[in-house]
Amino acid sequence: MESTPNSATDRPTTGASPRALRSRVTNGKSYFVEADGRGPWARRWRDVLAQIISDLGGLEVLSEGQRQLARRCATIAIACERMEGEAAGGNEINLDVYGTLTDRLGRAFARLGLKRQARDVTPDPLEYARQYDSEAAE
Repeated sequence: MESTPNSATDRPTTGASPRALRSRVTNGKSYFVEADGRGPWARRWRDVLAQIISDLGGLEVLSEGQRQLARRCATIAIACERMEGEAAGGNEINLDVYGTLTDRLGRAFARLGLKRQARDVTPDPLEYARQYDSEAAE
């Protein structure tokens, strides 16, 4: 592939390869190079990835780096879910590994720009008064 300087970023850019020479992952036909992706955990992974991408504004606005980080977040998230399932079944889990995965997931989400958003739970005073009046009338 030829590289040419990009004046906007001063980084080399690569020319696009013909579709037939790219992997199924690059072409968007598969998420995995070798796995078939039909198992229950692969389906859960795709669900988690889709939710993360949605939280970030959709696939069309993400850079390749953000897509890669989102994939890693989905992978770490399902690893944590598997461990949680084991714990819920009464089995012991390695809490050091679980804590490390949880911390790494939080840092990866922070790198992606996801952050906790406080939700306004302050009741509307007029709605509260209407509800109070309707309960009193009953």
